[in-house]
Amino acid sequence: MTRRLAAFVAMVLALLALPVAAQERAPLVLAAASLQESMNAAADAWARAGHARPVISFAASSALARQLIAGAPADLFVSADEEWMDALAAKGLLARGTRVDLVGNRLVVIEPAHARTRITLRTLGAVLAQGAVAMADPAAVPAGKYGQAALEKLGAWSAVAPHIVRAENVRAALALVERGAAPFGIVYETDARASPKVRIAGIFPASSHPPIRYPIARLVNSRNPAAEAFRHFLISTQGRATFARFGFLRP
Repeated sequence: MTRRLAAFVAMVLALLALPVAAQERAPLVLAAASLQESMNAAADAWARAGHARPVISFAASSALARQLIAGAPADLFVSADEEWMDALAAKGLLARGTRVDLVGNRLVVIEPAHARTRITLRTLGAVLAQGAVAMADPAAVPAGKYGQAALEKLGAWSAVAPHIVRAENVRAALALVERGAAPFGIVYETDARASPKVRIAGIFPASSHPPIRYPIARLVNSRNPAAEAFRHFLISTQGRATFARFGFLRP
C-alpha cells in the first residue's frame, strides 16, 4: 500500500513538473502574408516564455477570410485591412471584445536592388508605365486595394493599370520583383525591408490611400485558452515592440 501511494505521489509530482508548453495546446493563427517574419518572431518569443508555439498559416487576408467564412477552424485572425475583418464580423465569427488594431504599415514602390530609379509623385505614372508592375490582386487583396487607391488618388491608375501583373498576395508580388520578372512592384514597406534583393524607389503618401491597419481578433468558435493569452501578448508593449523591429507602425 505504501509503495502504491509513493508511486502515485511520484506520478503527480512528475506531471506537475512538466513544462507549460507540454500541457498547453498551441493556438492556430491565420495571418496576412506580410506578417511572416514579425509574427514568427513573436511566436518564438512566446515559446521562449514556456508556452506552446502557435501554429501560423500565412496567406492573403482575402483567402484566409474566405476560408474562415467557409468554416475553416482557427483561433486568431490577423488581417491586413479592416474590410476583411468587417466581413467576418458581419458573419458573427468574431469573439466579442477581442478585435483591436495591432499594427500599421506604409505602401511603397520597389525595384531590384541593383536599380537606381527615383520616383516622385510627378513622375510616378510615367515611370511605372515603362514596364510590368507586380502587385497583389487589387480586386480582393488588401495590398492591391491600397495600391489601386493610391494610384487613383495620384492620377496614375489609367497609365499603370495595363501594366499590372496581379499576384495572389503581397509576398508573391515581392517575389516577382526579386526574380526580375517585373521591374517594379507595389508592396508594404515591411516587405521591402524583409528582402535584400529589392530597394524602395518611392513611398506613397499616407494621404493617398486608406490607413493601413492590421486588426486582430479571436474567432468565436475558438475554445483554446492559449489563443486569448497569445492575443494579449501580441497587443502588449513587448509584442508591439517585436513588430516595430520589422518596420511596422503603431496603428
